[in-house]
Amino acid sequence: MDLQKLWEDYRNTQDAQTRERLLLHYLPLVKIVAGRMKQTLPQAVQLADLEGTGARGLIQAIDGYDHNRGIKFESYASLRIRGAILDGLREYDWLPRSIRSKSKSLERAFETCECRQSGIPDDADVAEEMGISIDDYYQLLEEVGSLKIVSLDSEPEGADGAGSYHEIIPDYDVSDPLENLQHEEEKQLAVKWLEELPERMRQVMVLYYYEELTLKEIGEVLNLSESRICQIHTSAIHSIRARLQLEHVA
Repeated sequence: MDLQKLWEDYRNTQDAQTRERLLLHYLPLVKIVAGRMKQTLPQAVQLADLEGTGARGLIQAIDGYDHNRGIKFESYASLRIRGAILDGLREYDWLPRSIRSKSKSLERAFETCECRQSGIPDDADVAEEMGISIDDYYQLLEEVGSLKIVSLDSEPEGADGAGSYHEIIPDYDVSDPLENLQHEEEKQLAVKWLEELPERMRQVMVLYYYEELTLKEIGEVLNLSESRICQIHTSAIHSIRARLQLEHVA
């Protein structure tokens, strides 16, 4: 198959059959993204459901892809597939209320510590703010991180639809200059605070979101247990979420 010619034909004709051929060619990408995400989700979430919603993201990626932007289609499509899967999971809302409450408490504690210290708090600071022991705090991080999609893909409360934290490549159909600017500001803030994280947190975030390794694979790279990687990841996410939330309040 001459893939370049196929893309040229589709750009020129928007032919449904050509679109279907592109879809079939890139379907394995949906399986890869869905498979990686499934490893971090509860058993109740079925891989077939993830692949189904991911396929919708692939269709959106094919329709919205602009080769003139100089971005590899696979990179762009992976984000759209991931975003579609996350949207589907949020619609399903499988998160137990008790875990949601704990996550909110954890987020509020991070916000308080970030505001008081004007910097990234360590684990002991947040545990003290929550009034729990450091062991209970680590258990909470693991519990929240393993059951919830605590990620940069979630939208900050009060953000008025500004978009997700992990929207590295914005939708191509966004035409409002002010909205584009707001997306760019969100990205720059997230990148800035990512660089300010302690080295181990930063390593976990880069390996998870940019290298797309699983928590288990990251543990093997950093010589740490999967549960400890889960704790570090959850802590890093809540730190960035707290900063972004404070930014919106300000």
